[in-house]
Amino acid sequence: MNKFMNWLSDSFTPAATKFFAKPWIAAISASMQKIIPYILTGSVIFFYGVFRSFIPALPDLGAISSYSFGIINLIVTFVVANQCMEKLNHPQYTINAGLTAMGVLMMVAAPFGESADSLSAFMGNIGPSGMIAGILMGIFTAFVFHMFAKLEFLKDSSVPDFVVTWINTVLPNLIVLGITMIVTRYLKINIYQLVLDCFNPVAKIGQTLPGFVILSLITSFFYTLGISTWLWDAILNPIFMIAITENVANAAAGLPPVNIVTHEAWYTLAFITMGGTCATLGLNLLMCFSKSKQVKMLGRVFLAPSIFNINEPVMFGAPVVFNPVLMIPAWINAIVGPVYIWILMKAHLLNIPSTIIQIGQIPAPISSVMVTQDLRAVLWWIILLVIYTAIWFPFFKVYEKNKLAEEAE
Repeated sequence: MNKFMNWLSDSFTPAATKFFAKPWIAAISASMQKIIPYILTGSVIFFYGVFRSFIPALPDLGAISSYSFGIINLIVTFVVANQCMEKLNHPQYTINAGLTAMGVLMMVAAPFGESADSLSAFMGNIGPSGMIAGILMGIFTAFVFHMFAKLEFLKDSSVPDFVVTWINTVLPNLIVLGITMIVTRYLKINIYQLVLDCFNPVAKIGQTLPGFVILSLITSFFYTLGISTWLWDAILNPIFMIAITENVANAAAGLPPVNIVTHEAWYTLAFITMGGTCATLGLNLLMCFSKSKQVKMLGRVFLAPSIFNINEPVMFGAPVVFNPVLMIPAWINAIVGPVYIWILMKAHLLNIPSTIIQIGQIPAPISSVMVTQDLRAVLWWIILLVIYTAIWFPFFKVYEKNKLAEEAE
């Protein structure tokens, strides 16, 4: 175990941290964080819609969601190109690249064939289900701007600076939009559909139990190494968005939702993230009643954030991160949570979410009932809390014993 931990701390983690710090990776990670307010805006309106279904006299606020969360693909395209330029140290292009990327996506997202003039089809293409296309168009635009910036065109010329700035903005605009126009209008290649077709196998794997477990385990594993879960949102969010969009459409058509792996089931339900990623609420409760004065004090300080599924204090303060005793139950929980949810939902013992409520900081089991619209969620949440706590318990006692020894010294 010591050799494994030394390898993790001395070799693997520095290499992983260095990789995730690369400008392109860091830019995508930052982009996922910056679009959260627009996702939450839509979530608030969808949550309001639950009340409106019981009180029809309430006004329809759907337009707010349609022009925030409903155009999230367009927003993410701008933000990805913008953040790439920022991380690649091209401040002169942060806004221009973002705006150009939006134009590229709109050209790519324009419907083909019989739906060519359909506004609803176009709005659907710039909505959440096409997020992966938006991310790629943002990266494509940023790449062209980055390569053009490296040319330092007209850098030492006698042309006035403001003219050089115009030229150095217009030319990459023309290149990016020109390439997109040729591919979509003259070669008649439906880039948008092509991207979705390539990503669909990944999304389908994500909707299987092995895929669910692997995604959960990877995010938890890296989190126990101190690497933020935000880094995986570029992979998780497109899978989540496609899935919940299909569930909402099915519910509207009177059909049962079928996709389990959604943001709602992962975060809002607060089963996998009970207390935060790695399901640390059970650990936090054990800490509150520890024989160690230090551990007990920390547990009570950390409890309030844990109730809202915010566990950075526990992860870095206990700590769980790089703690060989507490990392193991964190990984076990990352497997138990998805399997537990999968069994319940497949056996129709808990409703599959069919409403977009992507807020992970609502205390459970309130959030669990809210996202599933199923009172059975309370019972299943309590049972899972007992299971998680039982998993933490033997490892916690070893951790506590070590702390008591330190205090005795």
